[in-house]
Amino acid sequence: MKQAPAPPRTYLEFVERYPELGQAWDLIARAGKNGPLDERAARLVKLGVAIGALREGAVHSGVRKALAMGISEAEIAQVIALAAGTLGMPATVAVYTWCRDELEKVKQPG
Repeated sequence: MKQAPAPPRTYLEFVERYPELGQAWDLIARAGKNGPLDERAARLVKLGVAIGALREGAVHSGVRKALAMGISEAEIAQVIALAAGTLGMPATVAVYTWCRDELEKVKQPG
């Protein structure tokens, strides 16, 4: 498994400015790990939630983290396809472009 991507600089600046919010965020993340889902399944669920909420930044981040965990492009594509019935085509096409942005970065040399 690859190393998880570093948090974006903006996030680091934010938690430096608001350390208590950063601590609260860490507690929320830790609490979400309690349960029967393994890390891989939890990552796919989190990606699905980001897609369903139409949170572009979270979708980008979710795809980067999924790829770092070894989740395949085909698995990410299935999550997008599963969302289509609920989101509708315009939103799903938008989500597809956000995911594609990250998938193309991996395919670029260097």
